[in-house]
Amino acid sequence: MLKNSILALTLVVILSACSSERPILKGVDGSAVPPAFASFPDIPFPEPAYIDMSETRTLGSGQNWSGSLIFSAPYSANSIYDFYISEMPKIRWSEVAVVRAKISHMTYLRDRRAVQILIERKGNDESLITITAIPNDTGVTQKN
Repeated sequence: MLKNSILALTLVVILSACSSERPILKGVDGSAVPPAFASFPDIPFPEPAYIDMSETRTLGSGQNWSGSLIFSAPYSANSIYDFYISEMPKIRWSEVAVVRAKISHMTYLRDRRAVQILIERKGNDESLITITAIPNDTGVTQKN
């Protein structure tokens, strides 16, 4: 009888653990944010994307983080460039300058922050992306 009770209790614990859902993190546009990128909800990320923790250097979180975030994605550099051209304005980032090149450069402003995105081809269908965010206290503001 004790053995059956232990077995039943174990099954209840296992089943309840399986049925519990983890909260889905949301970015500023309401889309899901991959857990590794949860500290950067004001930036869109292609899915999937893989953060390089050994190279990433950031401080803060939420919409006030600064530093450099480095990640890779299994897409061509052109696809990543097109992704950011499309997605950044959707979450209120204003384009300052963009250059499509061997290493593409993109600069955006929003509120009192600036973001630079560098996109490098890592292979035929893989890219290395560096996003650097800094405070923008220069007096230059975004376009309305």
